[in-house]
Amino acid sequence: MLVRDLVEKHRAEFTTAERRLIPFLKDDSLVIELQSITKLAEAAEVSTPTVIRLARKLGFDGFPALQGAIRAELAERIKQPLAKLEAPMAESGADHLINRFAEKVVQNLGQTIGQLNLVDFDAAATLLSSFDRPVYLIGGRITQPVAAYFANQLANVRPRVTLMSSSRSAWPQTVMDLDDRTVLIIFDIRRYEKKMERLAEFAVSQGVQIILLTDQWGSPIEKIAHHCFRAMVEAPSSWDSTLALNFLVETFVAQVQREAADASAERIRRMEHVIGATEIF
Repeated sequence: MLVRDLVEKHRAEFTTAERRLIPFLKDDSLVIELQSITKLAEAAEVSTPTVIRLARKLGFDGFPALQGAIRAELAERIKQPLAKLEAPMAESGADHLINRFAEKVVQNLGQTIGQLNLVDFDAAATLLSSFDRPVYLIGGRITQPVAAYFANQLANVRPRVTLMSSSRSAWPQTVMDLDDRTVLIIFDIRRYEKKMERLAEFAVSQGVQIILLTDQWGSPIEKIAHHCFRAMVEAPSSWDSTLALNFLVETFVAQVQREAADASAERIRRMEHVIGATEIF
C-alpha cells in the first residue's frame, strides 16, 4: 500500500499529536519537510518520538524506512520512459516479451479489481446513469484516446456526453458552462499533468462532480475528486499500459446501460434507425 493509503487505514489509531503529521505524509508539496526527522518534527510541532511512533503504527521499523518508502513512491511516479525500459532490458534471459507483457497485464487486471471499491463504483455509475446530468471527459497526453473511447461508448447508451479537447486554449468556452449538475471524468496517470489539476480545481469550484481514473500511485487530483479509481499501469515497456483503465471504462459503460436499461435501449434503437437511414454500414 502507498504511505498515504496506510495513513488512512490507521487514522483512527493516531493520537492528536500524530495527526499533525498527516499533511506532511499526504501532500507532495510538503515532502521537503522529510529531509530529517528533526525537521519534520519541528514543522509539525511534535516530538521526534511522536514521528517514530507514527512510523511504527504504519508498519515501518522507524522513520528512515518510512522516508525511504515515500521517496521510492515519488521516484516511481515521476519515472521517465527510458528509465522504465532499463529493468525489462536487463532481463535478457527471461521469456519472450509477449509472455512477460501478458503476465503483467493479467496481474494488473487482478490487482485493479482487487482494490476496487464496489460501493464507490456503484455510486459513480449512478451519477453517470442520471441522464439529466451532462458528462464531460478529458485525458492527458497518453490517456486522451482512452477518454475518447469512453466518450464514444458512453454516448451509445446515454445523451449529453462531451469529449473535451486536450488543448487548454479550447477550454474556456466549455468550462464556463460547467455547474453543479455536471460530471467531469478525468484520466490522469504519471507523469501527472499540472493543467489537469488546475482544470479539476476550477471545476470543483463550480460545483462539478469529479470522477478520476488514475494509476496505482494516485494523481494529485485525488485530494479533490468525488470518486477515484486506481488502475495498475506498469508494463515491461517505456510506456504505461492503459488496458486496466479500459477495463474500468467498459465496465462503467455496462453498468450505466444496466442501471438505465429502458432509456439506454430506446437510445440504441434510435441509433440503429439513424445508422440504417444514413447507410453507414
